[in-house]
Amino acid sequence: MTQPKITAFLDSTGQTNVTDPDGKSHERAFADLPSARRAVREAAAKHAAEYGVPVELEITDPSGLHALLVHADGDTELIGGDLPVPARDAAAGSRFQPTPAKAPAAVPAHIAEPVKPAQDPTVEESPVVEESAAVVLEKPLTSTPAPKVPSDEHARPARGSDLPSRDLSHLEEPAQVAAPAGAESPAPALPSRKSLRDADAQSFVRADVVVEPAVQGWRGILNNLVPSLSLAPGEAERLEREWVRLVARHYALTRTIAVINQKGGPGKTMTTTCLAAVFGRSGGSVLAWDNNETSGSLGDRTERGDHGASALDVLTRAAHLLSDASRAADINAFVHRQITDRYDVLRSDSDLLGTHEVTADEVDTLHAVASKFFNVLLMDSGNNHRAGNWNRMIDHADQLVVPVTINDDDVHKGLLTLKGLALRGDRTAELASQAVVIVSQKAPGQHKDAENTAAQFAEYVRETVIIPYDPALVSGVIRFGALQPATRLAWLKAAAAVAKGL
Repeated sequence: MTQPKITAFLDSTGQTNVTDPDGKSHERAFADLPSARRAVREAAAKHAAEYGVPVELEITDPSGLHALLVHADGDTELIGGDLPVPARDAAAGSRFQPTPAKAPAAVPAHIAEPVKPAQDPTVEESPVVEESAAVVLEKPLTSTPAPKVPSDEHARPARGSDLPSRDLSHLEEPAQVAAPAGAESPAPALPSRKSLRDADAQSFVRADVVVEPAVQGWRGILNNLVPSLSLAPGEAERLEREWVRLVARHYALTRTIAVINQKGGPGKTMTTTCLAAVFGRSGGSVLAWDNNETSGSLGDRTERGDHGASALDVLTRAAHLLSDASRAADINAFVHRQITDRYDVLRSDSDLLGTHEVTADEVDTLHAVASKFFNVLLMDSGNNHRAGNWNRMIDHADQLVVPVTINDDDVHKGLLTLKGLALRGDRTAELASQAVVIVSQKAPGQHKDAENTAAQFAEYVRETVIIPYDPALVSGVIRFGALQPATRLAWLKAAAAVAKGL
């Protein structure tokens, strides 16, 4: 089978002249040159799908001649690189030619044909311009007088047309037929008007969606190598951009994310730190809060600031921090900044001799302080689902995250945690059904088991996400930049899933 070929000529204004593989030519006008390029490539992809083979696309535009191979899925390969624009013979005229005029309709025999005025045979008759044609004239029109042409509503360019200006002085308006003597002239029809009170200003704004060119994969490489190309991103890159958009949102009110599982060791603290890093790196004002009633491990997995303050210290200064006299920087004396991951940590009390346990009322106070200074709160939690501080955390939560591993105990306790909330009341049941379950792999080679675990939870919750094994998550301080690219992408996906519920 011969390789199907499409030839396209594009000018700087977005005007196109395209010849399809079957030899048919057609012209269209677009808003600009990039829009015209995208439309031509999309049309080539459709032809490739019809023929079942890639289509050769030859584009000539102000930047040169480009030979591309377009596949049915939109993938584009550059063949031959940039070629010089071939010189065109001036006698060949423009590529944008008028559409042949339609034949006039037959005149009934009983209607007499009007007598044509005598015409000087030396004067060439001016052609009738077909109005639906997109005409680009390369030579100035002659000023030789021409006979009047009949009025035809199809002979005027459409209003708003962005075709190049042209001299149409040789086309005169038809003579007005004088009304019979004594007859009243008909009143001119007034244009109908809409009420300005009902005007929709948005309807005057163009709704074109501009997509940034691809920067990843072979599309990104081609866009960098060929300045005239503007290939759209592939499906994977578009999905990643959507995840980034979701995570980067800011909220009018503080949003609280509770990370819960009655079982110890399924990765609650790791999940809290990694989600906080994704939200923090996206520009949010983020606090990771260790809501253990005694001593938690969030302080062990994050950087320590230049002080040793904890949630108990915030309680002693809560009155000042909640007052109008407090300043934005006052909270910095109590939280520990994660420099590279751009979020803050509120640690639990780590005093070995301490006996204080955080109460439900104290959670209310701490949440009020945190909500004044931060937009997104991620609350790490202990294992006691009967504790007052655990249940008050649920009262404040906008979204639940349940970390599990492939271990049966983690899976069982995670499901029981959700079931208990579903049985408690309507609000907690809704929270449980909208939860995000994160399945972490603790060792290499667990992907298949992780998929099975995720499938078990998928029937009960809004979304499940699998995190691959990464040595940087096993122990010590977690730094998001030290994770492998696949792990960072998985946590971005997890954070986007959480953001959908906020």
